This record gives sequence, C-alpha cells and structure tokens, in this order.
Amino acid sequence: MPKMNMLQAINNALDIAMAEDEKVICFGEDVGFFGGVFRATSHLQEKYGRARCFNTPLVEQGIIGFANGLAAQGSVPVAEIQFADYIFPAFDQIVNETAKFRYRSGDLFNVGGLTIRAPYGGGISGGHYHSQSPEAYFAHTPGLKIVVPRNPYQAKGLLLSAIRDPDPVLFFEPKRLYRASTGEVPEEDYQLPIGEAEVTKEGADVTVLGWGAQLEVIDRAVELAEKEGISCEVIDLRSILPWDEGTVVESVLKTGRLVITHEAPLTGGFAGEIAATIQERCFLYLESPIARVTGLDTPFPLTLEKEYMPDHLKIFEAIKASVAY
Repeated sequence: MPKMNMLQAINNALDIAMAEDEKVICFGEDVGFFGGVFRATSHLQEKYGRARCFNTPLVEQGIIGFANGLAAQGSVPVAEIQFADYIFPAFDQIVNETAKFRYRSGDLFNVGGLTIRAPYGGGISGGHYHSQSPEAYFAHTPGLKIVVPRNPYQAKGLLLSAIRDPDPVLFFEPKRLYRASTGEVPEEDYQLPIGEAEVTKEGADVTVLGWGAQLEVIDRAVELAEKEGISCEVIDLRSILPWDEGTVVESVLKTGRLVITHEAPLTGGFAGEIAATIQERCFLYLESPIARVTGLDTPFPLTLEKEYMPDHLKIFEAIKASVAY
C-alpha cells in the first residue's frame, strides 16, 4: 500500500471521482493549472481539461452560487474555498440555498451532488484570516452534512463518500496536517461512512473526543495521561453533522467522564451541543462534569497562536481534573 500525505490523498480521491463520472467538476480560486494554493488539485486540469477543472474569480458567494446552479441541473460540483475563513461571503448561498434547496422544492429539485472543500484551522502562523474553524456556524443548519478527516486514509475515503453522497457536504480539511500527516492509503477506490464516529483507542476511565487535527493533539495528551495510570478512550467524531451520538453515549456510559476538544472558540462551539446531549442521555452515569478544551473567545491571534491553541498539555490537565473530580 503506498504512503501518501493528506494532500496526495485528497488529490487521488478527486482524480478517481473525475475519472469515474464525467459530471464531477472541480473549480475554485487558482485550482486549475496552478493546482490550488496548497496543490490539492495538481494536474487535474491537464488530465481532464479546462471544462472540468478551472479557476473562478475571487468571489466566494459566486463560487457557491455557481456550484448550486450546476448541482441543480445534474452536475457533481466540487467547489474549493481557498481558506475556510473565506467561506463567510458565501454563507447566504450555503445556508439559505444549498441547505434548503430540496426542502423548499418539495424534493422536485436538489443540489445533493455538491461538495464544498475548505482547509480550516490553525497551527500554520496564518493569523486571524487564515486559521479559523467555522464548523459550528454550519452545524446549526439542517440540510447540510459536515465532515472533517484526521489523516490521509480518512481524507480519501470520506471525500469520495462526500462527492457521492445524496446531500450537500461541507468538507473541512485540517491544513496543518496537509503535509505533516502521512500514512498508508489504498490506491483503489474506497469509501468511509459519513455520520459514524471511530473509536481509535479503547479505555475505561475517561472518554476524550475530538475531530480533525485535534486527534493528533489528543493522542499526545493521552500518552501523558496513561503514564499516570489513567485509561483513556479516544473517539474521532469525523462527522459534525450528522454526529454519531450513539457511539459517544456508549463510551460515556462505560467511562463516566467526557473531555471534548476543538480549535474553535468555546462559546457556541460544537462541543456545547455534544455536552448538552450527553448530559441528557448519561446524567446518572457521569462521575464528573463534561469538560471542554477549546480555543479562546478572542479573534485568532498571530503572535499568541501557541497560547490560543488547545494543546496536549491543556487536554492532559482536563483529563486529570475530570478523573480527580
């Protein structure tokens, strides 16, 4: 099995999808000959032509409006937003058009073939316009699916699932791991299920939950915790919408404790939704309050990025506090 980094896995998934179905079209800012700012779409234009992989103007609302129109008439658009921070000009198109298209037409029309790719998150010294994690804004919107891979194997399998899914999918890619995360990835076509979490490590004392780039951070925190005799169960949520409530509930019923971590700010972050659901379903089994380890309620800082990030030491302290409560 060949080794790939996350960018190579994403490029491979796009290549497979475009080869299989001529209706799959890739577009966005600089995605054509240049291959995108991170090179995720490298060589796709030369292989499939300018009609199927092309540059757009720097107008995010226009990119998604155009994608909605393509999807509504049967194409399978994969639209790239160059950085997830830039998705907000397209917010109206995604929330009021993409998410509601099928519902408002009574299933006469849909844009289910649409996938929106966007690199998210910090750790690259990108400052406040290139480091945000906007998943919670869209998790409030029925009609969308939201997926976040943690490694190259997941990136390929989940992206192929997203492109073929009957619902519009927001696919947030942890850009800090684009080249840092490598692993074995099958060359052949495969899909991973959307809406199913993965228990990456079984344990007995505390459940630690995250998604995307935070899984690498969680693993480092868990190593420290286990040196202190704390047995951690680790869950990669993978899908924010829908999220796998059953897997998390089952784990917390076993461990009695839950620590949730994400890069986005605390207030209104998706950890709050998970915490509310788990306390409703597991209240009598909880041994300590559900803990959230997140970014700060400030704009993403450039010079204080390390202080802002929910790193392994912050998660380790939360794990210890949960077990000692």
